[in-house]
Amino acid sequence: MTFPVMVFAAGFGTRMGKLTQNRPKPLIRVAGRALIDHALDVVDGYAPPRTVVNLHYLPEQIRSHLKGRDLLFSLETPEILETGGGLRAALPLLGPGPVFTMNSDAVWRGPNPLSHMTGFWDASRMDALLLCIPPENAIGHTGAGDFTHAPDGRLSRGPGVVYSGVQIIAPGHLHAIPETSFSLNRVWDSIAAKGRLFGTTYPGQWCDVGRPEGIPLAKSLLELGHVRD
Repeated sequence: MTFPVMVFAAGFGTRMGKLTQNRPKPLIRVAGRALIDHALDVVDGYAPPRTVVNLHYLPEQIRSHLKGRDLLFSLETPEILETGGGLRAALPLLGPGPVFTMNSDAVWRGPNPLSHMTGFWDASRMDALLLCIPPENAIGHTGAGDFTHAPDGRLSRGPGVVYSGVQIIAPGHLHAIPETSFSLNRVWDSIAAKGRLFGTTYPGQWCDVGRPEGIPLAKSLLELGHVRD
């Protein structure tokens, strides 16, 4: 089966500095195309039943850029809702059951990350499955990693693997948080406390384009080859 996909595109992109003063980060161009186009290439290769893009900062620019595509939009107004609140607000569009979430500020080289993950999902054991990158394959990313990956696949906070920005998550835990705006980190901590936060490793390369210095790195990665469906 395939799951609906939510692409996060609402953020301010402050780490991009002047590049996002007058345009949203998903429209920054890498190798001649907008970041969100690279992300949607991955989504289209997976062919989900529905794709939702959330919007907040300069939303009409993104909506205009994506005009004519088979997408649904979740507009966050007047305030941005962060990743957890944004996903919860989009659930009526996504439908019931597990969903993919995907950041729009990365590029990939290797198998389609969404297709790769689907076979590892086990609803009897998991409430979230995060796609993780070994540090040596996480281009443009610094630091010791986000999670420790246990032999049985469970994740806990600590150095080790890098979170790629792609996950499958069962949305039930979102409803337990009273705030309107909140991070998915709070949801993961709740899931991990129940032993139901898992990870799987991406067998290709991934480049973080969250800062300006990531743009030439991503361009070089794409020149080596794109995602394989």
